[in-house]
Amino acid sequence: MVDSVYRTRSLGVAAEGLPDQYADGRAARVWQLYIGDTRSRTAEYRSWLLALLRQHRCRSVLDVACGTGVDSIMLLEEGFQVTSVDASDKMLKYALKERWERRKEEPFDRWVIEEANWLTLEKDLEKPGDGFDAVICLGNSFAHLPDFKGDQSDHKLALRNIASMVRPGGVLVIDHRNYDHILATGCAPPGKNIYYKSDLTKDITTSVLLVNNKAHMVTLDYTVQVPPTEAGASPELSKFRLSYYPHRLEAFTALLKGAFQGKCQHSVPG
Repeated sequence: MVDSVYRTRSLGVAAEGLPDQYADGRAARVWQLYIGDTRSRTAEYRSWLLALLRQHRCRSVLDVACGTGVDSIMLLEEGFQVTSVDASDKMLKYALKERWERRKEEPFDRWVIEEANWLTLEKDLEKPGDGFDAVICLGNSFAHLPDFKGDQSDHKLALRNIASMVRPGGVLVIDHRNYDHILATGCAPPGKNIYYKSDLTKDITTSVLLVNNKAHMVTLDYTVQVPPTEAGASPELSKFRLSYYPHRLEAFTALLKGAFQGKCQHSVPG
């Protein structure tokens, strides 16, 4: 009964041993509509990411939460060498389809796509040389990994594995929602989404689960208007739920620095 309310396995969650609630592919299709394609990324977000990677002279990029491949495709189109991994085969099929359809383009012909998870990443993916110039984990993906043990040991292991893929002097770009705001107000921050220009969202309801008076999980219930597939048909409303571990900024910064054993420079844009 609890699983029908708090679904802790979400799209793009690279966690071994957790059931894939999107195994039927339906939610993956709705999510693909919601996030759109590379053209749906806001100009602000796109230009910021590209400028950051070029500033650090990055060439090879590992996308450790590629989902349907939207960010990976954008980077391929901009001339980067991209390796993309995800734990959900239902999500990866969209990336694989795009690679096949554009296989005559050299960047897409060389595009490496693998099924992998963060907790065993070093075993699942062969690191090229000293590592990738940049590793990205975007779209609030890392927060999907739950803390079932209550000590964040899985978070620490996942971040160590992700950090191990970054070459010395390379860049790790990782993001999450403003959970400090959510925990203080009980609501997701209002305003525009820096990732998507989706006009399909009708409602987002926020819930916060406390365990022993400590924030343990945040769930967002999305109501999305799905365009009709046949001419003359009415659009339908589709609902899906995503669950997150609410990382506070200060605590998450400490986790990141621990993953690199303190041998890193950390900054928060914005």
